[in-house]
Amino acid sequence: MTPALAVRGATKRFGAVLALDGVDLVVFPGEVLALLGDNGAGKSTLIKCISGVHRLDAGSIEMGGAAVTTGSPAAARALGIETVYQDLALFDNLDPAANFYAGREIAGPRWLPRGLRLLRRRDMSRVTGELLTRLQVGIADPHAAVGLMSGGQRQAIAVARAAAFASKVVILDEPTAALGLRESRRVLDLILRLREEGHAVIVVSHAMDHVIEIADRAAVLRRGRKVGEMRPTPDNRQAIVSLIVGGDS
Repeated sequence: MTPALAVRGATKRFGAVLALDGVDLVVFPGEVLALLGDNGAGKSTLIKCISGVHRLDAGSIEMGGAAVTTGSPAAARALGIETVYQDLALFDNLDPAANFYAGREIAGPRWLPRGLRLLRRRDMSRVTGELLTRLQVGIADPHAAVGLMSGGQRQAIAVARAAAFASKVVILDEPTAALGLRESRRVLDLILRLREEGHAVIVVSHAMDHVIEIADRAAVLRRGRKVGEMRPTPDNRQAIVSLIVGGDS
């Protein structure tokens, strides 16, 4: 199978600091790949290079077997890559539909200049509701401001928004951080539904229990290099932790 996303020899420097040192990474359609590592291992730098925030100094990124350039977040989104960072980037004063379509509003008629078009709020609300229903994201009041919702609901909305516009890859940075047990469960179920729908999902996480439950493979970074890759199971949990902290696996 052709990888949905392949990173070859990714290298990135920030002055004298070598943040990424020849990292290779592949993720396939319908697969959840966990990206693991201690603080400073290079995880955030790698996903920011994939999502267009940073440019690689060396190496390449391929999608569907073809080399691509993610020179900006907009370029990455155009290629079908959506990223959900820890801050979620939601507008607390807007409802889910307005958050879904912020910057991508449905408006018409198309023959008018974009600034003069009328927003099609009803269409945006309908499509958002259909997606939330399909992904089984439970929102009591779909017209409520997201700032009034729980942490799990906000996280689910951010993930669902990424799924709505990602045709290839969804990247999730610590999706269950600071969530309670029940809210984490909802987010994990949502990630599994993304996999069932054929998305390639990259999850950055420190929660080993969650990684073992949802990930098909785990890649471990340490000091900017990939030091191992394996299928996470309860039996090899200690081996993965040893790779993360730099011990003998």
